[in-house]
Amino acid sequence: MTDKSLIPPSPDAADYARTNEANAVEIFDRDEPFELFSEWLTDARKKELNDPNAMALATVDADGLPDVRMVLLKDVDRGGFVFYTNLGSAKGQQLATHPAAALCFHWKSLRRQVRVRGAVEPVTPEEADEYFASRARNSRIGAWASTQSRPLESRFALEKAVAQQAARFGLGEVPRPAHWSGFRLRPVQMEFWRDRPFRLHDRLVFSRADLASPWTTNRLYP
Repeated sequence: MTDKSLIPPSPDAADYARTNEANAVEIFDRDEPFELFSEWLTDARKKELNDPNAMALATVDADGLPDVRMVLLKDVDRGGFVFYTNLGSAKGQQLATHPAAALCFHWKSLRRQVRVRGAVEPVTPEEADEYFASRARNSRIGAWASTQSRPLESRFALEKAVAQQAARFGLGEVPRPAHWSGFRLRPVQMEFWRDRPFRLHDRLVFSRADLASPWTTNRLYP
């Protein structure tokens, strides 16, 4: 006799059918990717319970070893995808050494995925200042207190650092620290994937040789 399987039951059939009906809308007549991405992100904001702007960010270290983590998309336009971090963190140092990255958005509730690849560049100080000022005060204090990705001796040490920074700024303004800023990934490739029945999924890739070139499109086998 074996233990009961820990694999959860299959998704509700009716919900699966509704999602695939929505995914049947034609996407292959597009000539640029940002409008389609905006539409999918809008759909995700209606369906995803938590963080529809969450994305996996892949970088490489000094030895060429890949690294990946989840971060939050904070802005997107035809100039690229913007996220923020401590510049001394692992990803900040990796991007300083190898200024290229890949992103992956996976919206489980919609059964859709978007993959993005391209070069990365720093945002302007003005952009970083504006976004930092929009954050909750405690988050701004935390940015001063945390030496992100460095060893931490205990939770108490972190809480102590936060308390020290809170006392330092008192009721005054909390400015952006020099070690905290953002990056913009400027894509040269974006792939849109959506679930269809019997694993006959749709895959649409937008590519361009460089930022000045027009987008070309290709369908891929699933």
